[in-house]
Amino acid sequence: MSNLPSHLKYATSHEWVSIEDDNIIRIGITDFAQEELGDLVYIELPKIGQHVDAQEQCAVVESVKTASDLYSPVAGEIVAINESLNDEPEQINDTPYESWIFCVKAEDLSDLKSLLDADAYQQLINQ
Repeated sequence: MSNLPSHLKYATSHEWVSIEDDNIIRIGITDFAQEELGDLVYIELPKIGQHVDAQEQCAVVESVKTASDLYSPVAGEIVAINESLNDEPEQINDTPYESWIFCVKAEDLSDLKSLLDADAYQQLINQ
């Protein structure tokens, strides 16, 4: 397991979250998640403009082994998707903490209170 970036927050469903300017939340999946999934072959991205609730399933990653739902950690509007993943989903396997999947403009940053810091997430995945 690689070292977890300490500037990110983590969901128990294995998404990482980067808090950007203007209430924009950038979301990807953790190194642990991509290792568990195996080689990614397809990502179903959410739609720009789509409204999501906190903890709502809004995207899917598919690997050679299985498919896994991705959840938005915050309520808000999808404002960006990483379209390069359509042709190269393996970017997530290669660089999981640089390869974001989608961004949400959060309605309320208090939704982020349920997220874990790097130490707490490391304890979760060590269980």
